[in-house]
Amino acid sequence: MQPTHRGVPARLARINPTAAFLAALALVLVGLLAPGIIGGGILLVLAAALVALMALTWPVQPPATRVLRLVVIALVLAAAFLKIL
Repeated sequence: MQPTHRGVPARLARINPTAAFLAALALVLVGLLAPGIIGGGILLVLAAALVALMALTWPVQPPATRVLRLVVIALVLAAAFLKIL
């Protein structure tokens, strides 16, 4: 019996990169413009999704890309904590 489930990496590979970027940009803007804890929560959810994606792709990324992703996640987390406070 062949499994029909290819897993998360295969599904992520089919996502349009432009659509993914625009969706992430929209979430960042909503998170930054939403008041207080709501905006901070949205940014924390986005950061968690970015960490999960980074964990899946870490072995195949060059070191420069890894550093850039860590910087972006740190910036999103900083913005989230500033919104919450």
